[in-house]
Amino acid sequence: MDPEEIKTLIENGLVGANASVFSEDNTHYAALVISTEFEGMRPIARHQLVYRCLGKLMGNEIHAMSIRAHTPEEWQARQSAQGE
Repeated sequence: MDPEEIKTLIENGLVGANASVFSEDNTHYAALVISTEFEGMRPIARHQLVYRCLGKLMGNEIHAMSIRAHTPEEWQARQSAQGE
């Protein structure tokens, strides 16, 4: 499955989400997802939201996915810290 298709599914499934999805073999993926919907959630709950966007694709067309899920504020803080 093309990473762009997965990106679209995630962005359509999470309000205001910005996603980047990468894959070298189109079965194992890495995703960076920034969304206000993650506010106040633990990491596992954030991952579950992303998995919900992908539905039955997980474990089938998508064999494995590494997810980094942040709120916009968390992502901005990480970017600022790396730039210092």
